Amino acid sequence: MCYNSWVNKSIEKLIKSLSSHLHGKEKAIWLSLLTFFSKGHLLIEDLPGLGKTTLAIAIAKCLGLSFGRIQCTSDLLPTDITGVSVYDKNVGSFDFHPGPIFNNIVLCDEINRAPPKTQSALLEAMEERQVTVDGKTRKLPKLFCVIATQNPLEQFGTFPLPDSQLDRFTVKLSIGYPEEKDEKEILKLGGKREELYFMEPAIEKDEVQKIQDRIEREIYVSEKILNYIMRIVQATRRHDYLQAGLSTRGALTMVATSKANAFFHGRDYVIPEDIKELAEYVIPHRLLFKEQYGNLDKREFVRSLIEEIPVPI
Repeated sequence: MCYNSWVNKSIEKLIKSLSSHLHGKEKAIWLSLLTFFSKGHLLIEDLPGLGKTTLAIAIAKCLGLSFGRIQCTSDLLPTDITGVSVYDKNVGSFDFHPGPIFNNIVLCDEINRAPPKTQSALLEAMEERQVTVDGKTRKLPKLFCVIATQNPLEQFGTFPLPDSQLDRFTVKLSIGYPEEKDEKEILKLGGKREELYFMEPAIEKDEVQKIQDRIEREIYVSEKILNYIMRIVQATRRHDYLQAGLSTRGALTMVATSKANAFFHGRDYVIPEDIKELAEYVIPHRLLFKEQYGNLDKREFVRSLIEEIPVPI
């Protein structure tokens, strides 16, 4: 089977399956899958009731992976995420009870409602793919992705995510209101949340792993593309409006997501359009603006910045 047909068969099957359950969320579906297959984590910032949780459940079920949910509250403890060791008097030793972080897809609902100490418990998991409980390090599943949500308007009783944690999210997106025709279709069909739990996987789990591995190992990034990424990175670090630009982690994320985007488009090499297409979802939440420019539209700023940088030929 040729490269393109194998890609189209797998990715299109996933998108078709998800689109049949999530009307009007094609862009969110694409970005969510792209984040997962680039081995990243997703932050969804949007109003309640627009399908953030539904999207996370559908992604897990469509990929045939385990799903865990963390409902963040102000009294949530780090052990509520990582798990806890409980003494078993019958055997005279401690037995570890894993927390929801040990699932493949982990939904952290309203992450900004969790206190800073609990938020920081996610840092090691998201970056190192492991947790340390009672002095013992435990590996997380190889297929692992955190999907976090937060409400951009409700600020009472919340703890804003620190820049160090924002930088660990590969993509930040907003689902937004559906188009009128899509919302009307949703009203006709009613809620489908319960149906999602019985959703059949679109592809096998071992194929999911193969896709991740192929993206990481086989998608070619030329020297010209790397130079293009570095010009974007340097432009953010030198811009007069910015206090801090892209970190090295941010630059690595641009490489990883552009490789996944190339794969999704059926190519085994990255082109500048792969980077430009994803810039407004990968870059803005990593930038720290100076106080006087804090009210600027970050996505619009990134789009303008990218347009100023010459595209390699």
